[in-house]
Amino acid sequence: MPVSANILVIDDDESIRLGCAQALTEEGHRVRTAANGILGLRMAQEESFDVVLLDLRMPGMGGMEVLEKLKEDNPDVVVTLITGLATVESAVEGMRKGAWDYLPKPFTPEMLITLVNRAIEHKRLALENVYLRMALKEKSGTDNLVGQSPAMAQVAQIIEKVAPSDATVLLTGETGVGKELAARALHRLSYRRDKPFVTVDCAALVESLFESELFGHVRGAYTGATETTIGKFELAHTGTIFFDEVGNIPLSLQVKLLRVIQEREFMKVGSSRKVKVDVRIIAATNNDLLQDIRNGDFREDLFFRLSVIPIQLPPLRERKEDIRLLAYHFLKKFSARRKRNVTGFSEEMLCALDAYPWPGNVREMENTIERALVMADGPIIEASDLMFYGPTMASPERAPVVPEAPSRDDAPAETGQLAKVEMREISTALDKFEGQMARAAEYLGINRKTLREKMRKYGLGRD
Repeated sequence: MPVSANILVIDDDESIRLGCAQALTEEGHRVRTAANGILGLRMAQEESFDVVLLDLRMPGMGGMEVLEKLKEDNPDVVVTLITGLATVESAVEGMRKGAWDYLPKPFTPEMLITLVNRAIEHKRLALENVYLRMALKEKSGTDNLVGQSPAMAQVAQIIEKVAPSDATVLLTGETGVGKELAARALHRLSYRRDKPFVTVDCAALVESLFESELFGHVRGAYTGATETTIGKFELAHTGTIFFDEVGNIPLSLQVKLLRVIQEREFMKVGSSRKVKVDVRIIAATNNDLLQDIRNGDFREDLFFRLSVIPIQLPPLRERKEDIRLLAYHFLKKFSARRKRNVTGFSEEMLCALDAYPWPGNVREMENTIERALVMADGPIIEASDLMFYGPTMASPERAPVVPEAPSRDDAPAETGQLAKVEMREISTALDKFEGQMARAAEYLGINRKTLREKMRKYGLGRD
């Protein structure tokens, strides 16, 4: 039996509706019925259907008109016509308007089930073809790493070459350059692409819960361990585990991570049973790990285990050719999300984007474009709609035509209205991520230390 499908039957004949619903429900499908075209269209707008069975001859709105509106609203829906006029003319006309097949009256339950099963298979194959087209389009694996600069082309080339192997990769680069996107591209191009991709936010790991988070624990392992849990490594089995900001792992815990990387096995907290895992490991950091090694903050043996294949992602200021491309990419994304009819940028605005040094890189640009879209009054974003923050979280200013790089020396005093804006932005970020400082700091484009200082300054009381 095929996978259960969501089916809509539109027919003014009650006996047809009831008969179809009974036969298809017994086959395990979910069936809804409508006695006329207007009701059927309303139901199709409220719910997604895989297959629609549509009577051609109905009072009021006819089947052909309903068919056109159905395909206009949802081109992927598979519509099968029910007709007592099984003529070549009606079939051809229906096919021309988007119908997939037709079922002549009278028909048996067996005929109905056979046709619906074929329609479901047709829908599955259509979706599979869409997936294959997307896979071909994204063959480089860098569809989200938007850019046409030589620097990004080189990164894409390395990713394509490295991804099919199981080699451990260390992604380095400043905050906001797109290290997680690169990690996902490596996973998507690997033979593990259909397996889990599990992210470990090392900046948010609590030292006392490190082992439980990564390896899981058994019931009774410690006070409060009321049930056995699965850790990140076990979740990632057969797939990829991504250690984001691996340089933030405390030195005391690095040896435990090293042991798992070497042996590909671990024990749950409170258990003596070894669990073997098959995972591909990718790590990322914005730290200078070599300097951390010299300072005694990072283990040299762990560094060499992680950096079998090092990939350096360039900052946005070194790929100026990508700035306008990224701007339009984010504009399209946020215009659709916020349902705003904002279609472009003024030349003055684009010059301002080109001139700004982007200390927060692509993540800062994404936030900047979203803010500008919110501030815009018309279909074109103007330079006056821009506000830049930067990773040092200097108070925001409206951008001049050609903004200069912000610095602590020339930043405006954080007083009055500007301070209120900054405090509101920080408070909003903390609320958005339910007080998780690591995620709020990342969203704001600053480090946790700076965030704590700002919180203390404004008395937000979440340190």
